[in-house]
Amino acid sequence: MSTVEVLVATAEREVYRGKANFVVAPGAAGELGIMPKHTPLLSALCPGELKITRGEDIDEVFISGGFLEVQPDCITVLADTAERATDVDEASALEAERKAKDVVDTHNGDMDYARAANELAIATARLAFLRKRKK
Repeated sequence: MSTVEVLVATAEREVYRGKANFVVAPGAAGELGIMPKHTPLLSALCPGELKITRGEDIDEVFISGGFLEVQPDCITVLADTAERATDVDEASALEAERKAKDVVDTHNGDMDYARAANELAIATARLAFLRKRKK
């Protein structure tokens, strides 16, 4: 079975590096499934789950958005923020969602509202990621 090299990084750190047989990413236009030898592609990413499949193993990473570059032998995810599934904290995710909802409800201008709405979307996606993993 052929593999592709995968790199998931933020501005601060490298979150994942390894080989994969299949990657599923939350693209701006919908979920993207990528296999080795995929046609080159560049896509914006939405908040959500990045699944990296290696044989029977699946690594799950929550990303808050960013960009995906696909080459036939390499997949690079440059994420705004990224957390492995084992590192996501439910209490902090709930608190972030509560704060974002408060700001959305009491916004003081378009810029504050847009930023709060984005933070709320990220917090909601992060909680959905956590709840899906609990099932």
